[in-house]
Amino acid sequence: MKKKFLKVFAIAILTGSMFSCTNKLDLLPTNEITSATVYATPAGYKQAFAKVYGSFALTGNQGPAGNGDVQGIDEGTSDFLRLFWKAQELSTDEAVIAWGDVGIQDFHNMNWSAANPFLKGLYYRSLYQVTLANDFIRQSADDQLSSRGISGADADKIRQYRAEARFLRAFQYWVMMDIYGSTPLVTETDLIGVTVPKQADRKALFNYVESELKAIEPTLAPPKANEYGRADQAAAWALLARLYLNAEVYTGTKHYDDAITYSSKVINAGYSLISNYQWIMLADNNQNTSENIFTINYDGLRTQSYGGTTFLTHAPVGGSESASNFGISGGWGGARTTKNLPNLFPDYTGAADKRAQFYTNGQNLEIKDQSAFTDGFAVTKYRNVNRSGAAGQSLDFSDVDFPLFRLSEMYLIYAEAVLRGGAGGDLVTAVNYVNKIRTRAYGNTSGNVTTISLDFILDERARELYWEGFRRTDLVRYGRFTTASYLWPFKGGVAGGKSVEDFRNIYPIPTDDITANPTLKQNPGY
Repeated sequence: MKKKFLKVFAIAILTGSMFSCTNKLDLLPTNEITSATVYATPAGYKQAFAKVYGSFALTGNQGPAGNGDVQGIDEGTSDFLRLFWKAQELSTDEAVIAWGDVGIQDFHNMNWSAANPFLKGLYYRSLYQVTLANDFIRQSADDQLSSRGISGADADKIRQYRAEARFLRAFQYWVMMDIYGSTPLVTETDLIGVTVPKQADRKALFNYVESELKAIEPTLAPPKANEYGRADQAAAWALLARLYLNAEVYTGTKHYDDAITYSSKVINAGYSLISNYQWIMLADNNQNTSENIFTINYDGLRTQSYGGTTFLTHAPVGGSESASNFGISGGWGGARTTKNLPNLFPDYTGAADKRAQFYTNGQNLEIKDQSAFTDGFAVTKYRNVNRSGAAGQSLDFSDVDFPLFRLSEMYLIYAEAVLRGGAGGDLVTAVNYVNKIRTRAYGNTSGNVTTISLDFILDERARELYWEGFRRTDLVRYGRFTTASYLWPFKGGVAGGKSVEDFRNIYPIPTDDITANPTLKQNPGY
């Protein structure tokens, strides 16, 4: 793909099909590609390895039923990021959407069921990516390498690939744990069609993700030493820091000391904030290597789908907005924000805090009708243009990479963990980290603070990280996702907002999987 990352097309391991970014390549006969041919050479391993990464940004081949890798959902909506973003943002104060697709309004109205197609899509997308990782890990075991005559430097390189595949698998299990709570846990030792996936509760999933990340740490590349878009030690530390910040929600046990330890490891690994916040989500944000820790890479010519950052650049554009300002051929008139987000800033224009990126002309602050794009401010954070304003490679598909981890999150994890009583950090350092973020945001020290509180950190996370897939997890951690202690327009389907049942702090396991695997137990309340 672009930016020197794994410039190969990979052969699907389990589906036996060629994946393409444009769906215009001729398909190879599916019965000619087996694991024996895919993994016969070091080059074959790299191709298969690329598929494990590529499944984050690609949706697979367009089949007769309009499906990609994940069956039962339209290919254009089956991308991991698009599905994850909807679950994390549309259910909160940060986003509403105008469309009437079956199940999409369930998020903001907080009345989803186990039959919701988007929750089903995310569930199977995550499991599909786990499956790809499992197969690569199985095929790259030392005994497999030996049997294929692969040794020396080639074997060492493949071992590093294997560690990265374990990281990608751990990340998806974190997603599953955070979103669905108790889910199947399948590893490389479980053979497809032979082993019935067994369900693991949140504590077991937490322990598994933690142990995997610690086990692979020595094999991963040092921070900033790997190819752009590939995981390194800093990515593992960042996921551990996020895991530990939410540990009390996941397991009932606090791990704030560990959150401080691992956020500090990332902070001290040589990262720094880029100078301009508005460059974070641009078409050339591959330049942001000082701040971005781990990214999903998108390319307007080679990773074409209607998910990912193509969704995030097109869906928020509508009304009187000019599509050309966003480097796109036309907007989709869908996603906006409720008043709660812009009200966190000194003003809506970004004159003071440059992170306030809203389009207000012709847009109403108040939302009376979720289906009306002009109700709610539009968000201009994602733009398919580079720093000079020139459009990306394609007006239809985005070049904007998506940072799954970046430095400012680590600063905020450190600060919150200190405030929650974690040892190994101090309040002076925490305030300093927050002020680094705010100095960048204001362009000077006028927005700096002398004290911080947990409420302040929650608001600062919204100002810094909005529309990046954090908000639901943050509100759950603060006890404000389902309760009446914090309301937003149409929370629970009521104009002024209302509380909903606490079981909605996690999503249901899809009905299809409960039916297919009778050993699974549905989450309480569904």
